[in-house]
Amino acid sequence: MDEDLIERARQGDRDAFGLLVERHYDFVHSVAWRWSGNVDDAEDIAQTVCARLGGAIRAFRGASRFRTWLYTLTLNAVRDQQRRQSRERRQVARFLTDPTSAVVHDDQGQIEALWEAVRQLPEKQSDAVLLVYGEGLSHAAAADVLGCAEATISWHVHEARKRLKILLGREMV
Repeated sequence: MDEDLIERARQGDRDAFGLLVERHYDFVHSVAWRWSGNVDDAEDIAQTVCARLGGAIRAFRGASRFRTWLYTLTLNAVRDQQRRQSRERRQVARFLTDPTSAVVHDDQGQIEALWEAVRQLPEKQSDAVLLVYGEGLSHAAAADVLGCAEATISWHVHEARKRLKILLGREMV
């Protein structure tokens, strides 16, 4: 039964694709949950897999069972999510790494509080921090995006750090 749906979906039949996703969504979600250990992450991963499946279905040639192929697609999405989260933690840690910062870098609550505080900054400071530490851009690349000098980005990041220490209740040493 899946073979017919797969072939129709590969040829662009949206109804067949919808049925295929509906039929396998619980499988994808449960695999994502087992590998990520987090219900919210599993939901994000399952949505990502469904979105990727739209383009990837055309590449499915039937060399393996569909479920095996879908399992691989799901595990790749889990790994991508974990890499993204690890990268974000490193970026936050890098941002907070200065002699006056006393933050434990592995605390998800502190990370969320930090990003909430970043959104409270003046717009130019917030934009600079989000581009440099949220998106991982260099100061030069962030300057290109915002249409200003690299030194301006550096200044906004410096000022943002000072404000964030106040917003987050950090004392300067």
